[in-house]
Parts: sequence; C-alpha cells; structure tokens
Amino acid sequence: MPRKNVKKKGGAAASAAGVANENGVITLENGAKLSNRACTGVLASHKGSRDLKIDSFSLSLHGNELITDSKIDFNYGNRYGLIGLNGSGKSTLLKALAEREVPIPDMMNIFFLSEEIEATERTALQAILDSVDKEVARLEAEADRIMEEEGPESDLLQQVYDAIDAMDVATAPKRAGEILFGLGFNKAMQAKMTKDFSGGWRMRIALARALFTRPHLMLLDEPTNHLDTEACVWLEDYLSHYDKILVMISHSQDFLNGVCTHIVHLTQSKLNYYSGNYDTYCKTKGEREENQMKQYEREQEQMAHMKDYVARFGHGSAKLAKQSQSKEKVMAKMVAKGLTEKVHVEHVVPIRFADVGKLPPPVLQFVNVSFGYHPDKPREIYRNVDLGFDLDSRVALVGPNGAGKSTLLKMVAGELQCTEGQIKRHNHLRIGWYRQHLVEVLDLTMTPLAYFMQTFPNIPEEDEARRCIGKFGISGKAQTACMNTLSDGQLSRVVFAILAERKPHMLLLDEPTNHLDIETIDALADAINNWDGGMVLVSHDFRLITQVAKQIFICQNGAVKPWPSDIQGYKKHVRAQLEKLRDS
Repeated sequence: MPRKNVKKKGGAAASAAGVANENGVITLENGAKLSNRACTGVLASHKGSRDLKIDSFSLSLHGNELITDSKIDFNYGNRYGLIGLNGSGKSTLLKALAEREVPIPDMMNIFFLSEEIEATERTALQAILDSVDKEVARLEAEADRIMEEEGPESDLLQQVYDAIDAMDVATAPKRAGEILFGLGFNKAMQAKMTKDFSGGWRMRIALARALFTRPHLMLLDEPTNHLDTEACVWLEDYLSHYDKILVMISHSQDFLNGVCTHIVHLTQSKLNYYSGNYDTYCKTKGEREENQMKQYEREQEQMAHMKDYVARFGHGSAKLAKQSQSKEKVMAKMVAKGLTEKVHVEHVVPIRFADVGKLPPPVLQFVNVSFGYHPDKPREIYRNVDLGFDLDSRVALVGPNGAGKSTLLKMVAGELQCTEGQIKRHNHLRIGWYRQHLVEVLDLTMTPLAYFMQTFPNIPEEDEARRCIGKFGISGKAQTACMNTLSDGQLSRVVFAILAERKPHMLLLDEPTNHLDIETIDALADAINNWDGGMVLVSHDFRLITQVAKQIFICQNGAVKPWPSDIQGYKKHVRAQLEKLRDS
C-alpha cells in the first residue's frame, strides 16, 4: 500500500518581522499571517478506512519539538481523552489535524471547536440548520467525485450515501432544537439572533453545530469551559454515545471518566495510548511505572555489582580476570539491548497561599439581600437572601447559567451593591478574586514581571518580584515575554501569583480550572486544603469541588440554598431532571 509523506512549514523568516501568538500564527506588519507550526507524518491507513492512522508523526511550534516520531492511532467508534501538562502541545496537535497539515483521507470530514460562531442576524437555531445544507452539499460533491473516479460499486460511495441519509433533513429542526436545549437554550433563546449572544454563548452554539453535524473526526478543546454544571452533565451523556471518532482535551477527570474509551497521554514529546477511562488510565499507568521502577532498580543493582567486581578483580588472578571479562560482556549486552529508564516524574510547580490567621466571625454576612440589574426589577436575580461566610467556609456554588453565581461573587467582592438589604464585611477582610475571564484582570500588552511590579509598587527590587512569580511557574523568558504571547495556563499562574501576594483572608474562585491542566488543578486543591482562609468556588469541575468544598449551595430561582448531599449527589439529581425533561 503506497504511503504519502507530507511536510508543511510556516515561514520561519517571517518571525523577525511579526508577532507569533500561542496558536503558532505570525501576524506580519502588513497584516499577512503565516503559520509557524511544522508538522510531518506518513498516512498508514487506507484512504477508505474509517480509522485514522499516521506513522512517524512529529510536530513543532516556533522551532520547539512538541511531538517526535509518534503514532496517531484513532479508531472509529472510540472516544479519546488527550491529556498532558500545559504547554505540552495538546491544542497545537488538534489544530494541526484540523488544518490537515498531515495527510488525512478526503472523505473524513473534521470539525474542530476552536472559536465561537459568527455574530450575525441568523438565529441560534438557523445557525445550526445552515450547517445541514453545507454538509449535504459537501457530501453530494464527494459522491460525484467518487462516482467519476471509482465508479458506482465503490465502498466509499456507499459510506457517503449513508452519511447523507444520517443527516435526515426532515427531522433536522427537531434534533437541532434538542441539542440547543441540552446546552441551555430555551425556545426564546433558540429564536434569538447570534449577534445578541455573548462570546461564551456563541461558543455553545458552535459546539451545538459540531454535535449536530456528527463529523467523522470531532476535535474538542476544553468543550466544558463555557458550560454550567447542568450543561456539562448533558454533554457528558451525549458524548458518551458518540459512535465515530472523538478526540477531546479536558481538564475534568470526572468528564473524562464519563466520556472516554481511551486516554492519550502526551509526555516527553511522545503520545502514549491507554485503554479505558481516566481512572483506568491512572491505575494502568501506576502499575506500569511500578513495574518499570522495579526493573530499573534491579538492573542498576546488577550493573553496580558487576562494575564493582570488575574494578576489584579485573587485574587479579587469571581465574578472577576471566570472570571479570565475562561480567563486562554481560554488561555490554545489557547496554546494547537497552537498559530500563528511570520513571519520569513530570514537574508540577506547586501553588501556595500564605496562612492569614483568624478573623472573628461574622466575616461576611448577607442580611435579607435582594438584587436586580434593572431599577424596575430590583429582585430579578436574588430575593431576600440570608447567608454568611467566615474563614472556615469552603463553599461551592452550583446552578444553571443565568442563576447568578458570578453575580453573587461580585456582591461578595463589593463590585456590585445589593438593591435591597445589607451586606456586612469585617473591617480587615481582604478578598482575593480569581475571575473567569483573564483579560478582565491582566494588561496583556505588559510582561508578567512589569505587571506584577506595577501592581505591587511596595516591592522595589526586581529580584524579589521575579522570585514571587517564579514560585508559580512563571520563570525564565516567560517573565519578560509580552503576556499576549503566553498560554492561558501561564496567564492563570500570573493571576494566582498576584492573588497570593495580596494575602487574602477569603478566595473567590470563578471557574479557576478552565485553563489549567489536571496536575495543576490538583496542586490548586492541595493549596486550598493546606490554607487557613475561606473560599467560595464557582466551578463545573466536579472533582475539584469534591476535593475542596465542604458545602454545596444551589443558586436558583432567586434563592441560595444548601444542598443536603455531596456534588456527586447533585450530579445524579441533575441527570434525573434531564431525563424527566427528555421524557416529557
């Protein structure tokens, strides 16, 4: 079977005359754009295969090798979770596949969820249905090409006809509406123009379009980032039945467990494949590493013993010298065969918040609080809320989008004032607020070092400022790089460094996991659990909530009420509610 080798490179010479962003795109002074990714691979699967197999796959960005001589091995019907540390190349890999920078059979249609749907006067529902006509037209053109090149008996032709039938134009409006509803769009919102939605909601529409078109290869990069807990549960159930090829990046271990049939771990520039969900991956990886470490120690002990023997008796009697030569041959054979490597432990920079001591309660108290954004509706979001937080509070807020979780954090922080009632704060209370949208916090035209020193003018020494942000993993060139060139994960660490320096008594965390890898999320959980301050968390990451929250509060219908069980109990409750809606 012939194999096709393709290599694409962006213009390296252009980098001196323009600025490259994290996606590997260089914008020149004249506005032109070039990719600075380099990607090679050899197509190993037949053009008619439903599986995607690429040998000798390598990928670099800005000259840095991200993946070296690995295999792409995605089989039809499987759902793959792509994991790895921030900056390892996960998103870059999906972009390279989406743009077909390596050979991918033409019949495989690809959808890569990378940006929100365009803001137009088309409604959310129409935006989904538009994709039906485009996809059917594409498939019909593909059918005509196959008919002309291979004739009516081609197996590929039947696959294309099956795909056209699966689009089922007659039921398209109903199916599109069901998907939008699952992602949080009621009937009124489905009829609303896309230009009237925020970027986060337009991203949901883009996700709905991907789910509706059911591409052969679906690539999702953190699909839960713009979703509330209810939509996350619905999406998990939906994707768990996806029967083509799904490759997704996710930081949520709970979500990976519910969706994935396989895990792909990108580490040390290699793609390592594991069968099963995330929990199975952890168990299998642990067993492999335990066996590897035992073998490594055994071989090292053997080598040390033989080297010691040779050193002591290599020049002794003829008999001892002969035995030494024999041991040298054994060592040479072991080296030639390849010694077992020591288990690689990925370095994760810890997160730490300084202990702040105690403030006598009540630290923060809502007394009969109501809030509305419109003067004529003073109670549209919250009505008569009585609530208290102190430094022992570890609270997670859950509830549907629009229920007011972020609004409640803004009232706690003092950015919004209640329209009725009173919010009492301790006079010495310091609050650290991690906002969901990093661009609201940071000046991306500055470097991390300059921004940190501007934020804390009481730190006059540059070395001290470097040390402060270095503790959070922003080191070396990253400290003096313009922040618009850093990854979202790095920007998150800049924010955490600033929060830590403020030494807050209480942390308000609004979706802090959106841009973090799994290891850093665990580091954040450890930091919270080893800290003596209070926390109010808004997150769709069920595992983080399990790790750090002592109480679950539901924001819904103008009230904030404690949930009597844990977060997994709430997830079961949400799933039951979704099933009722499906049956009604």
